[in-house]
Amino acid sequence: MMQPQALIFDLDGTLADTMPAHYLAWLEVLKPTGLAFPEDKFYACGGMATLKIVEMLSEEQGIDVDGHAIAKAKYEAFFPYISEVKRIDAVVAIAEENHGRLPMAIATGGRREAADKTIAQVSVGHLFSHIVSADDVQHHKPHPETYLRAAELLGVDPTKCVAYEDADPGIASAREAGMEVVDVREVLGAA
Repeated sequence: MMQPQALIFDLDGTLADTMPAHYLAWLEVLKPTGLAFPEDKFYACGGMATLKIVEMLSEEQGIDVDGHAIAKAKYEAFFPYISEVKRIDAVVAIAEENHGRLPMAIATGGRREAADKTIAQVSVGHLFSHIVSADDVQHHKPHPETYLRAAELLGVDPTKCVAYEDADPGIASAREAGMEVVDVREVLGAA
């Protein structure tokens, strides 16, 4: 691995274990629609945009729904479950070890409000000088814009950055940006 000049971390599934809270929100929102979302499929969709998940489930199950309304409701349904979110200690430890040594940012596919609340819940905001959310870019992961914007804010060439990610769309995003990627699923023994 090259000696990085900056580190960029995904948030959901990388620094914070938000998946249980997101799954509870999904179950709550989908119940009235009749759409099923088995837990194994939910985990396989990590990093996929909410609207795309709704559209996929709707098409697969032949149930016509208002995807935008469900995506909005799912976003809102997450917040009551924020207390379920825990930090992923092994990855947070990497950020803590490099705090003050290397510039660091968060590059999340989540929206700003959810990212801010998640960061507060796991108490990691002080480690990062910049946060790039889905609200800050036009093209979302797997497009490289999120990671490119984070590198730009840090003032570091993307090829000199190491990205920490847990989902295939995010890994593709960081690689397309020219970054070396650490798949935290391998670090955590889950890949």
